[in-house]
Amino acid sequence: MPAIRRSFPAALGAAALALVLAGCGGGGGDEGATQAEGGVDLVNEGQLTTCTHLPYEPFQFQQGDQIVGFDVDMVDLVAQRLGVEQAIIDTPFDTIQSGADLDTGKCDIAAAAMTITETREQNLDFSDPYFEATQALLVKKDSGITGAEQLAGKRLGVQNGTTGQTYAQENVQGAEIVVFEDLGLLLTAVQTGNVDAAINDNGPLLDFAKKNPELAVTTEFDTGEQYGFGARTGNTALLQVVNEVIAQAKSDGTYDRIYEKWFGQAPSQG
Repeated sequence: MPAIRRSFPAALGAAALALVLAGCGGGGGDEGATQAEGGVDLVNEGQLTTCTHLPYEPFQFQQGDQIVGFDVDMVDLVAQRLGVEQAIIDTPFDTIQSGADLDTGKCDIAAAAMTITETREQNLDFSDPYFEATQALLVKKDSGITGAEQLAGKRLGVQNGTTGQTYAQENVQGAEIVVFEDLGLLLTAVQTGNVDAAINDNGPLLDFAKKNPELAVTTEFDTGEQYGFGARTGNTALLQVVNEVIAQAKSDGTYDRIYEKWFGQAPSQG
């Protein structure tokens, strides 16, 4: 599977991408690992390899020959601290949240707008939270659907393996739940009328509705979720650097600048 290498100063300016092979230098566990600054073991020399699942705009998505987004810019800060470049691998979300990609040495860090949950914490270690999220409902503006109570007898789309899927299964009564493998397919299904509504994280749904005025987010469900970056269980050296970078970015204004770049306003203005 191809990975895309992205130079680390992307949050501060333009960055070039070059294709690399996901298998280069990768191995199971720590075999063949190299060390970056601070004694952090990396699966590939000279790069911080990130597993994500595309598309999940505005957190990570393809733009021309680049992979860009909020998560990409945040992990670029980590790569910069380590003195390496970020390389991004598009991989199924199931193998990210299960910890399999990290355990087999496919990547060093998972950055996929991933909610911290007790189940996932059994499979991998999370960084400190870096983003507040909740679930939301996306429909066509003329649908008349304004809440979960109106979904009985409707086709409700969710993304496989997500907290949105879990929320729908546990809280929505009488709807036919239709599962999609990625966000792009889910959003297209709402546009085409294949499903009557979709439940997913509020960030990407609000972003999509803004760009497609025939759609609307009619309600948000207060699930109080927090995103975290994932690392292989026991990889405390990397997580320490990630946590330091998150804290520094929030204290010096970098986090607010990246947030405003992708969401149109700083979090304090929301």
